[in-house]
Formats: sequence, structure tokens, C-alpha cells
Amino acid sequence: MIDGNTRLIAHVGYPTSSFKAPMIYNPWFEAKGINAVVMPMGIKAEDYPSIIPSIFRLTNFHGALVTMPHKVTTVAMMDEVSVAARIAGACNAILLRPDGSLLGDMFDGEGFVRGVLRKGKQVTGASVLVVGSGGVGSAIAASFAGAGISRLGLFDVNAASCEALAGRLATHYPKLTLDIGTRDPQGYDIVVNATPIGMNDGDPLPMDVDRIDPRALVGEVVMKQKFTPFLRAARDKGCTVQVGTDMLFEQIPAYLEFFGFPATTPDELRRFAKL
Repeated sequence: MIDGNTRLIAHVGYPTSSFKAPMIYNPWFEAKGINAVVMPMGIKAEDYPSIIPSIFRLTNFHGALVTMPHKVTTVAMMDEVSVAARIAGACNAILLRPDGSLLGDMFDGEGFVRGVLRKGKQVTGASVLVVGSGGVGSAIAASFAGAGISRLGLFDVNAASCEALAGRLATHYPKLTLDIGTRDPQGYDIVVNATPIGMNDGDPLPMDVDRIDPRALVGEVVMKQKFTPFLRAARDKGCTVQVGTDMLFEQIPAYLEFFGFPATTPDELRRFAKL
């Protein structure tokens, strides 16, 4: 039930037809007796810079979830952004603070790392390979760096994108060992496909699975299918695997903490979700 005291959280992006967040957050809010609601708001790219400052003037506004195509544009509109958002060059959450200022953060990487930790994999001191230096790959790399890994391998078909990400990481984490320009997974404890490869039937594998250590954790960001050919191949050789939707459900508790709501777990969210 929405009333005059309901805290409004926008889910902004375009188009909105594929949005899943309202069906996850809102049932949980209702079950917990929290007077808040997540509302889809379709905003085209050309309108975004003028609309966002306006809606954040609403007195019952609390924040926003940000999705495509606005994650990169959002960074320059914030009064402050987190280290993860600076490294990723993108924001997927906005908090309206009591003084009226806007804080931007990025939780794609946080969700991925939480998923790895939940599976019992050691992150501190680990070596991690992230293939793909776009928005989600950059966010995952930033969160692993923040979690205390010792070595990070980066690869992208766009070499300039990969090198730029490495430069941002080196600025914030100067002690982190960076290996740039190879997608050879041999010797890494955690291996991540952060590219769209695997979304379509017939896609090649993003790297040589034969060179992955069977003790490694292998993760995916593609959500179109639960087990991509890449994950199936890794699982067949004995690797622990992390499916793309784990990142989605693991980051929602981080979002809720960011917005000041009670803590929860992915399992609880799944129990109430109406997808």
C-alpha cells in the first residue's frame, strides 16, 4: 500500500519492459512491513540529464536504481561517488542524502564478490582473471581489488579499454599486481567471464577451459541462460561455478544496506520474489 509516507525509489532506464527489480524488492518490502516502493521509470538517454535533478527534488524521494543506458552518464551528475564507481566509470545506485546531495555507487562487482564468498572461496590474497573490461567487468575488477586480492589479470578485445581500467585500478590499489592483455586462465584461483559471450547459441567459449585449474571458481555474468556452455565446460572438469543470476541476487542486499534498510539474504529475497 502506497501512502503519503512511502519512500520512493526509482528504477531508471530505458526500455523498462525487462525490469525485474520491482518484483524482487517490493514483495520483500511488503513482507517486512517497510513503507517503501521501487517504481520503474522509463527515461530516454536524451532526457536523463534534465529529469534526474528534477525527480530528486521530490520530498518523498529516497534514491534510485540505475540501469542501461544511464550508468556511465550518472557518474558526472553525482556530488560524490564511491571508489568502485570511479574505477568502473559507472553508477547503478543513487542515494539522496539528508543534506540534499547525491551519492553514487556501483554494486555489480559487490554482488559478484559476495557470491564468491558465499560459496566458501577465499578472496583475500587470491589471484583473479576478469575477461571483459566493460561496465560490469570493470565493476567486478574494482570489487575484487577492494576485497584484497593479490593479483588481477585483465583482458578485453578493446586493448585501450583494458589499459584504462588497469590505470584506474593502479591509482587506487598501487600494491595490486596487474597482468594485462592475456586471457590465459592458467594459475588463477578465480576466473570470470564478464563479456556477453554465451548469450547466443553458437558463441565461442571466452577462454580455453582446458587451462583452468579444476580447483578454481569460474563465474559468469550472462543471465540469459543459467548454465552457459562456458560454465558447463568448467563444471564438467570439477570447478565450482557461479551463475549470472547469483550476481543479481547477491547485490540486492548491498543495495538495501546502501539505502539504509535492514539486512537480508539472497535466499530470503528469492523466497519472496514474484518473478
